[in-house]
Amino acid sequence: MTDAAMPSQRRRARLVLILIAGIPLSMMLGATALWWAVEQGHVDVLGSVGTANHGKLIDPPRSVTDVVFQHEGVAETLWQDLPAKWRLLVVQRGENCDAICQQQLYQTRQIHLALGKDFNRVGRVVLSDTAPTAVILTPEAGQGVAGVSLSEWLAQEHVGMTALTVSSERLSTLVPEVLASPAQWYVVDPAGWIMMRVSDDLYYKDVISDLRFLLKHSGG
Repeated sequence: MTDAAMPSQRRRARLVLILIAGIPLSMMLGATALWWAVEQGHVDVLGSVGTANHGKLIDPPRSVTDVVFQHEGVAETLWQDLPAKWRLLVVQRGENCDAICQQQLYQTRQIHLALGKDFNRVGRVVLSDTAPTAVILTPEAGQGVAGVSLSEWLAQEHVGMTALTVSSERLSTLVPEVLASPAQWYVVDPAGWIMMRVSDDLYYKDVISDLRFLLKHSGG
C-alpha cells in the first residue's frame, strides 16, 4: 500500500463511521419530530390507524392502570399485575349473566382461538360490578347452564379468562357505552388503555382482522 492511498482510505473509513453513527441519531430526531407533530395536532396517529379498523376506536382511550380491582371477587389487584397482553374485555353488570353476557363470553372465546399462533399474545377479561361467585347464568340464554354461577362457568368453559370486579360507579366511568347498549365489548392494549369497542353484530372475521392488524403493528 502506498503512502498516498492511506489518507484516502482513512477518509473513507471516517465517512463510514459518520454514516453509521448518523443512523440512530436520524431515527431519534425523526421520532422526536413525530412526537412533537402528534402533540401539536399536526398528525393524527389514531385516525391513521383507524382507517384499517372495523371496531370503533375510543378517542381518547381510557386507562385502567390506576384502578384497584378485585380479582375473582376477592384479592385486590392492578391491571399491570396481569401479564402484558392485548385483552378482550367483556362487561357484565348485575347479578345475572344473561343472553348477551353468555354470547359475548362465547364470541370472544371463539375469536381468541381463531387467532392461532397469536393466541398467547391475547387474553380475556370479564369485568363486573358483582363478584363472579354471586352472578348466576340465566335460563333463557342458551350458551351456559342455568343456575350455575359465573365463577363456575368460567372454570368449566372459559379456562384462563380473568374475572375482575369494580364498583358500579367505577364501571360506568370506564365503559359508559355499555350503559346505553350492552351488546358490545372492548379491546385493551398491553399498556392498559381501553382503545376499541366491538359491537356484538360485527362479523367475526372483521374482528379477527382488527386484532391481527393491532398485533402486527405492536410489540405487545
